[in-house]
Amino acid sequence: MCGIIGILSTTKKDVGLYIYDALTIIQHRGQDAAGISTASKGRFYMRKGNGLVRNVFRTKHMEKLIGDMGIGHIRYPTAGSSSEAEAQPFYVNSPYGIAFAHNGNLTNAKALAQEIFEQDLRHLNTNSDSEILLNILASEIAEEQKRRINENDIFKAVTKLHQRVKGAYAAIGMIPGFGIFGFRDPNGIRPLILGERTTKDGTKYMLTSESVALTALGYKIIRDIEPGEAIVIDRKGQVHSMQCSSNPRLSPCIFEFVYFARPDSIIDNISVYKSRLRMGEKLANKIKSKWPDEKIDVVIPIPDTSRTAALQLANALEVKYREGFIKNRYIARTFIMPGQKQRKKSVRQKLSAIELEFKDKNVLLVDDSIVRGTTSKEIVQMARSSGAKKVFFASAAPPVRYPNVYGIDMASKNEFIAHEKSTDEVCEAIGSDKLIYQNLDDLIWSVQQGNPEIETFDCSCFDGNYLTKDIDKPYLDNLEAERSDKAKEDNITNESSELIYNDAD
Repeated sequence: MCGIIGILSTTKKDVGLYIYDALTIIQHRGQDAAGISTASKGRFYMRKGNGLVRNVFRTKHMEKLIGDMGIGHIRYPTAGSSSEAEAQPFYVNSPYGIAFAHNGNLTNAKALAQEIFEQDLRHLNTNSDSEILLNILASEIAEEQKRRINENDIFKAVTKLHQRVKGAYAAIGMIPGFGIFGFRDPNGIRPLILGERTTKDGTKYMLTSESVALTALGYKIIRDIEPGEAIVIDRKGQVHSMQCSSNPRLSPCIFEFVYFARPDSIIDNISVYKSRLRMGEKLANKIKSKWPDEKIDVVIPIPDTSRTAALQLANALEVKYREGFIKNRYIARTFIMPGQKQRKKSVRQKLSAIELEFKDKNVLLVDDSIVRGTTSKEIVQMARSSGAKKVFFASAAPPVRYPNVYGIDMASKNEFIAHEKSTDEVCEAIGSDKLIYQNLDDLIWSVQQGNPEIETFDCSCFDGNYLTKDIDKPYLDNLEAERSDKAKEDNITNESSELIYNDAD
């Protein structure tokens, strides 16, 4: 999962500062690397590197990121690599010069990499599928062999790209002297939204992953980009769009609503906040049905993502809601840390318990989901150490049992605590007295109520149903080998050794 930003201004040459601010707002989507590329008078200006936005960019960098258009990216790696070379945006000089940022994962990346070399005669410099996507696009644009590009050339290229590429992708690109553009895969798995901000100094347009980046910076939400659609904003501020897929069907990733997106975001006309309220309501109804005789003294959320669902659950159960854990805001989100050892080490650094909220009470802990179970087990132990009589655990999402292949770091099924385990077995593994999961139908209902026109969601990590219909056992086995925690740890070790070797040189 990554975050992308694209801004075009009709007058001011200060988009770099706005992109910086927008990236900090959606920092929750990726903490591994950040990058910004701007364009002015036909030239690119770029800065990118590993780390949080505030650490990658200093005043001296921002002063050089001039231009009336630009794109930005924050990375959360899914393939175990934290190499600075794979930080985005990426860039190709032909045709026209294109800077590019991508959120998602291509499921036929290996075949495409071979095509690019043998058929398109292009060179890849990293293992990133984002670079593959950029080169596919650049190759299709180059087919026209035109001296000047227009919006129709982008639309033709994206149409051909959809025919070649499979997987999940929301992407933003920039061509100096022309404008910015964005497109979304035919299933609309990853989000992309358009906003506009008009002042006396002119108009700025923004394409981004989440609406909160728009609203926080004073932009008006225009609309979500449709699945399969491409949109072009030229230097004059004219917005062009075209459906580039022959068979689009909106099926957004349901895990965006469970965990990744900020609660104040709206994705595909669905309020993330309200969907989480409904998740809490549905989970409360299940608890009433399954545990009618169980006494619960207090409901405590595991910060931060579960707060909304936990509050509504407590209200529905007519049980006290309390904040029993204090979060260290300077510790990164443990779910998106590359490697199990690093995640495990961070849990107790990230959270501390308020003992008086647990002592001599039957506590219901609520989390958004349970993936590997590392955090869950540690937190149950913290609750018991703080004096809880009983510790119950509730997940606002169903059991995660299947790999996610569309850009979320859930690729190794053997690392899922619910893999080939019953609810009782997971309960025993995390050390709770009782455990309850949300039903998948109830989760879908909770999100779908925000936009009943959406008939399907990507729920593959819960039900194993892959929308692109190209996922088989060999693919999953290979993915697991590349993205397991062991692979990540080996990769981190190799990269550290490489840095030491380079420094020695």
